[in-house]
Amino acid sequence: MAVASIAVRSAVGAALSAVIAARAVRRRSLDVSGGAAGFAVMAIHLACGYRYGALLLAFFFTSSKVTKIGEDRKRRVEEDFKEGGQRNWIQVLANSAIATVLVILLAIMTGGQDQCLDSNDSKFITGIIGSIIGHYCCCNGDTWSSEIGVLSDEQPRLITTLKPVRKGTNGGVTLQGLLAATAGGLTIGLTFVAVGLITAECSFEVALRQLLAIPISAAAGLLGSLIDSLLGATLQFSGYCSVRKKVVSKRGPTVTKISGMTILDNDAVNAVAVLLTAVITAYACIFFF
Repeated sequence: MAVASIAVRSAVGAALSAVIAARAVRRRSLDVSGGAAGFAVMAIHLACGYRYGALLLAFFFTSSKVTKIGEDRKRRVEEDFKEGGQRNWIQVLANSAIATVLVILLAIMTGGQDQCLDSNDSKFITGIIGSIIGHYCCCNGDTWSSEIGVLSDEQPRLITTLKPVRKGTNGGVTLQGLLAATAGGLTIGLTFVAVGLITAECSFEVALRQLLAIPISAAAGLLGSLIDSLLGATLQFSGYCSVRKKVVSKRGPTVTKISGMTILDNDAVNAVAVLLTAVITAYACIFFF
């Protein structure tokens, strides 16, 4: 029965992923390489479980929408602005590779059957589910924070010193951006709980406790954004280019340093933030569930 269920999900996942990936390329949310990577990642998630496919899709669709808000203003601020926020395969994998490995591991351990968060049943499985939740809360929270925060009328402050910095500076935060990060995580939590009502079977008491995933997800979205900002402020270079009149991430003769060292690029910062948030959320779920 489990094998047949996985086979059906695999077929549905492949078909749905092909349609969504092609649409994303046409709308310039992804370039061709990003579309290919997105197809593979999406198909794997859906094959391993509809709920985890739903988390990926919630992140993809909502982050794509917020990326397109205020494009004219973002074009004047962002160093690597692309119409529609077009992402390549590296950016796709930076935001999904860890979760892809985890959903495969989870499917192997559970035989492809959706499970509730319940440490009394299995701390390890609860931890894996929690880390998948944390992964997408971080991705969604950080994207919402960056894309909505940059539109704030408030001047960003560097997270390490709280000194005012230019918009586009890595590690710069605003209240609007932090609230957006929390909302991004909340969206992932709501998706997890809502889809789980259909796909997972557990006792009434355990099912009721699943609601705790919503505030945990909101906190994970905020935490992920803060970790990303801290890494960006310290390990990622930011400087102001007097020629381009923008904050840039590479040193040069016309660039005045604002903050950070040239150790990590943006994709590496995202990957590390995702990993740390996933681990912390896993332990939180083991503790609360």
